[in-house]
Amino acid sequence: MKRTTLSLFAGAAALAAVTGFAAVSAPGDTGAETAEPAARLPVERTSLLCPAPSASDLAETTYTSFTPVTEGAEKKGSATLTAAADGAGAEAGKGGEDAGSGKDGEDAKDGEEGKDGNDGKDGKPVLRPGAPGTPVTGTASGADAPALTGTAEGSHAPGWTVQQTTEVAAGTGRGLLGLNCTAPDTEFWFPGASTASGRTDYVHLTNPDDSAAVVDIELYGKDGVLKSTVGEGVTVPPGGGESLLLSTLTDVEQTDVTVHVNVRSGRLGAAVQALDDKTGGDWLTAAADPAGELVVPGIPADATAVRLMLFTPGGSDADLKVRLASPSGAITPAGHETVHVKAGMTTGVDLGEVTRGEAGSLVLTPTSGSVPVVAAVRVVRGEGGEQESAFIPASDPVGARATAAENRAKGTTLSVTAPDRTAKVEVTASAGTEGGTTATKTFTIEGGTTQNVEVPVPAGLKGTYALTVETVSGGPVYAARTLTGEDEDVASFTVQPLPDDRGTVSVPKAEQNLSVLQQPAA
Repeated sequence: MKRTTLSLFAGAAALAAVTGFAAVSAPGDTGAETAEPAARLPVERTSLLCPAPSASDLAETTYTSFTPVTEGAEKKGSATLTAAADGAGAEAGKGGEDAGSGKDGEDAKDGEEGKDGNDGKDGKPVLRPGAPGTPVTGTASGADAPALTGTAEGSHAPGWTVQQTTEVAAGTGRGLLGLNCTAPDTEFWFPGASTASGRTDYVHLTNPDDSAAVVDIELYGKDGVLKSTVGEGVTVPPGGGESLLLSTLTDVEQTDVTVHVNVRSGRLGAAVQALDDKTGGDWLTAAADPAGELVVPGIPADATAVRLMLFTPGGSDADLKVRLASPSGAITPAGHETVHVKAGMTTGVDLGEVTRGEAGSLVLTPTSGSVPVVAAVRVVRGEGGEQESAFIPASDPVGARATAAENRAKGTTLSVTAPDRTAKVEVTASAGTEGGTTATKTFTIEGGTTQNVEVPVPAGLKGTYALTVETVSGGPVYAARTLTGEDEDVASFTVQPLPDDRGTVSVPKAEQNLSVLQQPAA
């Protein structure tokens, strides 16, 4: 026992010596060397992964890269986005140590494109991320646009965000498809997928590393697991991407399916592209980790149909209270006061026009004992042949700061929810991709409400801009951004929840105490 304790403390002491951050103290030490509260410092390196945007020849894709200005971040940095075919191929900007930078490590001019790039006509985007505080865009056309893997370092890393937005003019999955490119991880939950007739859903996997990743894909329907051996042990090549049609993983047609992506070795980015013959399509991004209480933020006010999908991965059923946080307070949808979720089975609930013309977010809480659940909603806007659909997964809170790239002077809606306590948030609009100056507004969100706030727009805006949402006080706060298509006759739209942008990391403050290394042996 004593040897184990000494080993643990010796390891911690070594970590402290290397990083300068770890705290080391003897067991039972309550003296003056107690660790100070953790500080939050800017991250120094981050990765993002973007799935292949579309299989349609009519697809037009825009990538927007943005890094907020972060106090305390390094002065110099770089960022690259590389086509994920074989880990090489076209780069969105020049690779190497000075990617995204000018001579002597200085940041590239806003909007400057890498000279070694191309014009995007071959489906490979041209994009050199610019200086923090200014978004930069690149484009790709057609069905050949690849998945992308990206890395940012130094000043470009804290809060780095890449928005991928695709417009498809016609066919299955028409409309506006958007997502925030995601950080690599080892487990993902996607409630809201489908293998029903009329739906064509793909799970996209992107591997950022130089070794193969192995993943298991599990599907759960209304009666439990949908048995299939095809999804077991799927190999994703180094620096590459894979796209799997869900209907090839099972013969069972199900309206509501939960997809579980579990990485055996390596790490991946994962997203589900859900395409519907009648209501267009969008990306279904991973839901927040299973939890007893969940928030699905930013359901559009003009939603004509909302369907809630839930799944509990544990061995116990879950009973949840359903509330809608509206501008005037929390209300209970008529006929849907509670929902029962059977263990290991996907549950779907039609909520109809639940928002009734007002901003709204769903707040799910346990009626009794807390059971971890994942959740998402499918939202439909429009009527008849002009319907379009999008997905909103349950989200983590804004935290210190959340970021949304590619906002437009028209067609941008920012929805902010304070499900419990009143909160104050600061919303900042960046400079535009082609010009404009920053603008900031502060809003108070009453507890139990959702507000569609008046988004600040950069003065003299040219192009698109980024938004950051920062929690000033109170909370927690949840947010989502809705983009609508430029054609006013079509209800095309996409919604992105805004969790914390991972711009900072908590680092404990303490002094190293080497005395624990001199304890006598047992």
